[in-house]
Amino acid sequence: MGAKPRILVTRPAGQARGLCERIAALGGEAIELPAIEIREPAESGPLESLVSRLEAFDLAVFISVNAVQRGLGFILARRAWPSSVRIAAVGHASNAALEQYGLHADLVPAHEFSSEGLLALDAMQDMHGKQVVILRGNGGRDTLFDTLTGRGAQVEYIEVYRRARPGVDHGRVMTLLQPGYLDAITVTSNETLQNLYDMAGTKGQPLLRDIPLVVASARQAALAAQLGFMQGAVIAGHASDDAMAAGVEQLVDCD
Repeated sequence: MGAKPRILVTRPAGQARGLCERIAALGGEAIELPAIEIREPAESGPLESLVSRLEAFDLAVFISVNAVQRGLGFILARRAWPSSVRIAAVGHASNAALEQYGLHADLVPAHEFSSEGLLALDAMQDMHGKQVVILRGNGGRDTLFDTLTGRGAQVEYIEVYRRARPGVDHGRVMTLLQPGYLDAITVTSNETLQNLYDMAGTKGQPLLRDIPLVVASARQAALAAQLGFMQGAVIAGHASDDAMAAGVEQLVDCD
């Protein structure tokens, strides 16, 4: 391992600065390779409609930082947030993003930053008669929708952004994946990890699988094992810059 470990950061373009700065502060070299791209939703009509009928909902759930930035940014440019609509966030990073808009989450998990963690809160148990809107990207798991519906709520999805795989510079990817070049890779979602694996291609995947990972949750660690990563993964616990940087520090010696 060199004097300055190289850490690959796969966050979307424009969203990696905080983690890169923390890695640099630890004495490492952060290298950006976005493995997921955040785009406009396929249709803006549902979000435009939501602006005029927000008061119809008892609870709005923001599934990610991108959901806050894309959804709340759109809404607040057109109207104030109604005080009657409570806000739930899946994690502290999403709650911090809400605070940048002058709002805060009424409901946020204390420990497990996931849909399951949110659903475990006392206030999310009896949902009979509640109207819930979930602001999220395209696709994703249906755990919140299915569970809240089962608990008696009327639930609606609003797609506020789309996730996509970025274009690939195969030459650069192969250079980064050469044995001994990277000391670790940070990954904060299953889709990001799958995209990175696909971006590596048939030739790069065996090299990729031999590089240690720092992941946000056990779900990414499980996918890494399924894909055949050989080094296992350090689980940071959640996707915040601080948690991911702590995971990097745990894995490699950046002094």
